[in-house]
Amino acid sequence: MTPAEVFSETHQNLLKDGEKWMKDTATSCTIVAALVATMVFAAAITVPGGNNIDGHPVLSKQKAFVIFGISDALALFSSITSILMFLLILTSRYAEEDFLHTLPSRLVFGLITLFVSILSTMVAFGAILFLVFGDSKDWILFPIIALAGIPATLFGALQFPLLVEMIRSTYGPGIFGKQSDRVLR
Repeated sequence: MTPAEVFSETHQNLLKDGEKWMKDTATSCTIVAALVATMVFAAAITVPGGNNIDGHPVLSKQKAFVIFGISDALALFSSITSILMFLLILTSRYAEEDFLHTLPSRLVFGLITLFVSILSTMVAFGAILFLVFGDSKDWILFPIIALAGIPATLFGALQFPLLVEMIRSTYGPGIFGKQSDRVLR
């Protein structure tokens, strides 16, 4: 048997555990991304402030409305991209070689787009709150930013170590790469 065949045979449990973890992670993230996509889609088609007689949004001239529209669209597109990445993980064949680059790359891209969608959702929500409650009350902007930043910060702080480890293990030097400049004697 070749060394690769011996490794594969002796580490079958590791492959099964990796597949289970990857599926569980992708499933959880797919649910969150789908909830974000549903929410921002509903927000996009329910125009804040209503429409005028011509059918144009009443608040369309305000900067906060433009910020809402852009961030809501970004949230929708990034959450759908995230869903697709996680669905690609769930429908993968989970071969040994897929765990080297394909699956970790998809997970990294899915987590980044999920974070962008959550952050964009919070920006859109903050813009709408400012439109609704900020009638020349600039002081209300700071609590909105602070409170909207909490979910994005929590997600980033909790998922950042996983993201860094996935990037380092996928794109960093491998176990056979040069580890030190020191010469052994």
